[in-house]
Amino acid sequence: MCEIEQRLLAAGLSLPPPLKVSAGTRLPFPAARRYGQRLLISGHGPQQASGEIQTLGKLGEDLDVEQGYQAARLVALSMLGSIKRELGSLDRVTQWVRVFGMVNSSATFCDHPSVINGFSDLIIQLYGETRGMHVRSAVGMAQLPFNIPVEVEAEVEWR
Repeated sequence: MCEIEQRLLAAGLSLPPPLKVSAGTRLPFPAARRYGQRLLISGHGPQQASGEIQTLGKLGEDLDVEQGYQAARLVALSMLGSIKRELGSLDRVTQWVRVFGMVNSSATFCDHPSVINGFSDLIIQLYGETRGMHVRSAVGMAQLPFNIPVEVEAEVEWR
């Protein structure tokens, strides 16, 4: 078992299977695409252990910051699952480069960074300060697909 998977296991965390979407929903793009030594990762949302969408709603209306933070952690697990399926091992990631976090939020909600910290904190916990540190944006959106509260896309370097 690789180093990152051992850290996941020690934290009591597991990776979900590929996203299961409802019948009639079409997603005509890959979850991740290699571009040289970079892996570009499509937007991911929170998933249940079964692979189905987890946590629905808008921050500032349906969910509070802590619930958004936990949803962002689930997004990190979803994305790590896609990375493992693409690269075969999470240890092949040599550097987290960029993270773009989107928060489904009410017009008055302004704590987007605290929500996306759920994603960043887990990545840094697993990969450490050197490999896990990344540049990041955290922005609010009027709506996200399937009414998910958080969506994150990213870019990593790999070997």
